Amino acid sequence: MTSLNQPKLVTVFGGSGFVGRHVVRALARRGYRIRVAVRRPDLAIHLQPLGGVGQIMAVQANLRNRDSVDRAVQGADHVINCVGILFESGRNTFDSVQAFGARAVAEAARAAGAGLTHISAIGADAESDSDYARSKGLAEAAVSRILPEAVILRPSIVFGPEDGFFNKFAEMARFAPALPLIGGGKTKFQPVYVGDVAEAVARSVDGLLVPGTVYELGGPRVMSFRECLEEILKITYRKRALVTLPWGLASLIGKIAGLIPFIEPPLTSDQVTLLKSDNVVSAEAAAENRTLAGIGIAPATVEAILPSYLTRYRPHGQYSGTGSEA
Repeated sequence: MTSLNQPKLVTVFGGSGFVGRHVVRALARRGYRIRVAVRRPDLAIHLQPLGGVGQIMAVQANLRNRDSVDRAVQGADHVINCVGILFESGRNTFDSVQAFGARAVAEAARAAGAGLTHISAIGADAESDSDYARSKGLAEAAVSRILPEAVILRPSIVFGPEDGFFNKFAEMARFAPALPLIGGGKTKFQPVYVGDVAEAVARSVDGLLVPGTVYELGGPRVMSFRECLEEILKITYRKRALVTLPWGLASLIGKIAGLIPFIEPPLTSDQVTLLKSDNVVSAEAAAENRTLAGIGIAPATVEAILPSYLTRYRPHGQYSGTGSEA
């Protein structure tokens, strides 16, 4: 544990990833010492400018290797688990990374006497037909059993400069004559800005969130899948048809794409399964103030943030005019 005159030490698993790097930035601004636990420390150099000299240190850890997890947590006051995958590859399966890995982090945090903030996802359910959601649900159950006072954060789809959703379809719109409305495009999301998720994590480390509570994090606007694509086309000045892709065909495409090794599939059958359920903050969480607003964070809107990083997908980038180019 840290002494009275020394800042808290926080271990962040997955700190070099999309959500993780924003979490590291939020913690650095508060003056915490940060140990970033990643598989490849040499690929986490980009985090150094987020803090002062010596404030951020990357160490090697793999959630499938329990000894490395224990070493990364040793001496920490608080632990954050940001690790998550959207598709399986080799030994990095949903069960090994999101279920076994979360359990290992929780056990290590308990042994070290550290607090724990675990990032899950709306829709996490140990009984889900989706392997992603099922493993997230198993992880939540393990975390709550091992460390009942742990804080669990469930964000909806997270957006920001490095996101894998709005960027993916904006890139697709550059070349494809049409964008797919999977299942008709009726699935509802509540996109939440990555900076707001990071702030929620930092407030958990500050001790401002209720221990043992599951918070659901969503933005101020509920959007259908169709509305998300329409917003992308509006911002990028692209005119593209939106074509319904039936569930069965989408699942078949996902299965075929998943057979191609060594590349990130544009769609998986498991993601299609996920899209069959809405991804929004529950009425129960809203009623009990287990939301961003409930912890004093005014969530950013997609209209305010998306143009800041989707302009590069316009026909002439930031130099595009009024939206009549394509």
